[in-house]
Amino acid sequence: MDFQFNQEQQQFADALRRWVDKDYPFETRHTIMHSDTGTSDAAWATLAELGMTALPLPASAGGFDGTAVDMLLVMQELGRGLVVEPYLATVLGARFLTLAGGHDAVLEQVASGSLKLACALGERQARHDMHDIATTAIASGDGFVLDGEKTVVIHGAQAGALVVSARSGGGQDDTDGISLFLVPVDAPGVSVRDYRTIDGQRAATVTLVQVVLGHDALVGQAGQGWTILDAALDYGAALLCAEAVGAMDAIFAATLDYLKTRQQFGAPIGKFQALQHRMADMFIHLEQARSMAMLAAAKAGSEDAAERRRTVSAAKARVGLAATFVGQQAVQLHGGMGVTDELPAAHHFKRLSMIALTLGDVEHHIERFIAQPGFLPTETA
Repeated sequence: MDFQFNQEQQQFADALRRWVDKDYPFETRHTIMHSDTGTSDAAWATLAELGMTALPLPASAGGFDGTAVDMLLVMQELGRGLVVEPYLATVLGARFLTLAGGHDAVLEQVASGSLKLACALGERQARHDMHDIATTAIASGDGFVLDGEKTVVIHGAQAGALVVSARSGGGQDDTDGISLFLVPVDAPGVSVRDYRTIDGQRAATVTLVQVVLGHDALVGQAGQGWTILDAALDYGAALLCAEAVGAMDAIFAATLDYLKTRQQFGAPIGKFQALQHRMADMFIHLEQARSMAMLAAAKAGSEDAAERRRTVSAAKARVGLAATFVGQQAVQLHGGMGVTDELPAAHHFKRLSMIALTLGDVEHHIERFIAQPGFLPTETA
């Protein structure tokens, strides 16, 4: 497998890094984070101008047919720059529509940057099991009526439309009977409560009360949404792995610079062997996470669902462990400065902590990895 990036991919990543360095430095990000909306229209317009919103979308919708490997480079730069714009939420929502097919008109708006999306999937009782759905979709006339509540909807209040999972059949924890819908955020019966998360991102609680939708709001086939949901979540998990690598790159570099400049007993503390060993351990975790993130990106679009699940879960678990280790070590090596709001390292640590919990934590993905075919030996009579 070739893990070398081509010239076009590298140029794309370089352009994004230059924009982050020039127009989205830490101070600007801090101002945006504490604004009323928590995002910047100007920054979003620039992302669209750079082609970032069109990159992962199909050519039929005005996109560039970018793969998860192309997106890996983008997400690394966004993670390195602590970008708080609703990019991941929009890209993940667009992935649902792309997998389902038949939504090119909406995807064209996403590609141009005129429409932001969010994914309203999680519920209070579900934790990381996205097939545990209590929200109902009752067939009514030519459409459906939705009722329920979705929690921790990343950038839900900043989106123009939501991809919502609901149960149109089966038991609450079944994979059968799941339907997916594209719901305008301003549809009657939809209420959104916005709040800021510990990593500076935005999330929302979305309540659906007698929301009437036409049949054209369906994403995929009624009652058969699990295949799309499962594949899209793996794609999102692979992107989160890439973002985590970018954040770990940044916090590792910042920690190394700090050890070179912080003086103790008349010498830089980076000369102390015990701290050098800790930096070496951080580097090993970072490089292992990088390798797994690259593998997850390569397999995120695999037609072999078992291979995709196995690889993405292995990557999300390994990256989650690395994110926790690297983040904690960086904070400790910075001393008291490591937890101050004024230092980017503290914000990278918070973002890494949230990534480790989003779309399945380490324990969830280890269990999922074990459950895949071929892990346990076949029992013999």
